[in-house]
Amino acid sequence: MLSQRMMWIAWPAFLVACILEALVFAMVDPQDLHWFGQPIALSRQGVYTVAFFLFWGIAMVSSGLTTLLAMSPFEVNRCPLPDNDRPDGCPKQGSC
Repeated sequence: MLSQRMMWIAWPAFLVACILEALVFAMVDPQDLHWFGQPIALSRQGVYTVAFFLFWGIAMVSSGLTTLLAMSPFEVNRCPLPDNDRPDGCPKQGSC
């Protein structure tokens, strides 16, 4: 289930990063970019690569938050330990 959720997060984020990359760099020349008043010391391909991974990371955070908020209360509150392995004083002593 974890690998399925990771794909729910990574794949849409990848597609969004591709679209953002195409839209942004259709209008912006990477050689015209400046960072704190200094020109960026990367090649065009380097700027494309760094920007793509930044876009992908931001979109993954967004997809991850959406997946987290879509979880049911049971999934959020269930105890990952079996009944007999729970420590003394655990508030979830019964079946979760």
